Amino acid sequence: MAVYITDLGAFLPNAPVNNQQMEAILGMVNQLPSRTRRIILRNNRIETRYYAIDPASGETTHSNAQLTAEAVRQLRPHADFSLREIECLCCGTSSPDQLMPGHAPMVHGELGGAPCEVLSAAGICTSGMSALKYAWMNVALGLSKNAVATGSELASSFMRARLAGEVDPEKATALEAQPALSFEADFLRWMLSDGAGAAFLSNQPADNGLSLRIDWIELLSFANQMETCMYAGAEKMTDGRLRSWREHGNLQEAVANGSFLVKQDVKLLNQEIITVAVEMALARLVAKYSLKAAEIDWFLPHYSSDYFRPQLQARMEKIGFAIPSERWFTNLASKGNTGSASIYLILEELFRSGKIKKGEKLLCFVPESGRFSISYMLLTAV
Repeated sequence: MAVYITDLGAFLPNAPVNNQQMEAILGMVNQLPSRTRRIILRNNRIETRYYAIDPASGETTHSNAQLTAEAVRQLRPHADFSLREIECLCCGTSSPDQLMPGHAPMVHGELGGAPCEVLSAAGICTSGMSALKYAWMNVALGLSKNAVATGSELASSFMRARLAGEVDPEKATALEAQPALSFEADFLRWMLSDGAGAAFLSNQPADNGLSLRIDWIELLSFANQMETCMYAGAEKMTDGRLRSWREHGNLQEAVANGSFLVKQDVKLLNQEIITVAVEMALARLVAKYSLKAAEIDWFLPHYSSDYFRPQLQARMEKIGFAIPSERWFTNLASKGNTGSASIYLILEELFRSGKIKKGEKLLCFVPESGRFSISYMLLTAV
């Protein structure tokens, strides 16, 4: 059965935060201004982002569940449904508000409405696509007439100065020559932001206006070949194994050792992410679906920093799948890197722009460095 995205919603908390305001809101580590912020921002090219933080008090203004519920509510003026009619709610995030219960029932609790099936998709950036795939399959199988899928992040909860790690002076000095260091725990606070997006899926296209038919969604894990790259709640050992926070003698020791900070293995990230995303994942899907770059009208990539864009573009050209820059659509500069929410926010902005024409094909791309999972999705405008 064909499944259509008939509406998209987005929610970004509070006013946009420019590059000069960031440190005042997140706070200074050791009461010292960051030596690295400007270098990192020059490389990632993010100009504004959003934080669920009150700039006056420093207190959190929204939980992750509240952010997500607000994105779902944005669907209501545009899609012909009420919250009580949602049959399946699928929510992906890498930053849930608690270890238990799952994120989706917490969002359902915020929304109210009626009883429905819920699914919490764990992971990092691809968790939003995992939620969308479950929603798509549920409707395609006829198990539900409709479904709502979401991606959301409350990244600022990790980034405030009181939770941030010490800045390594040697790495700060090396950052100019090695921009990839931006992705280490010391520097990720200048990379991530908060937000939520939602998609309404139906077994019928909208009566009026644009709908996007889901042709396929592919999620590929390469954890069989790759060791862990991005993680939180653990420490990475020299042999590549993760040591869980629960292996410490007590919780205080785990906190002191920085187990709860978001970290990345920068060397592994820089060495492998583009190869895995293009040669190992995209090339496989090009062959599987007989994809041709000339048939793709819009390429919607999620990347964490503009640092990766020229590498991604060059590697796509290398495998014979070059998509001209004018057919790329991203809002990284204005919305920031919102992880699992990013593809929803990118898609929602393009959906509302009036630029999409009937029959056009949209290829969406979401990489995840956690243990190298890659997602691609093909949509057709109807």
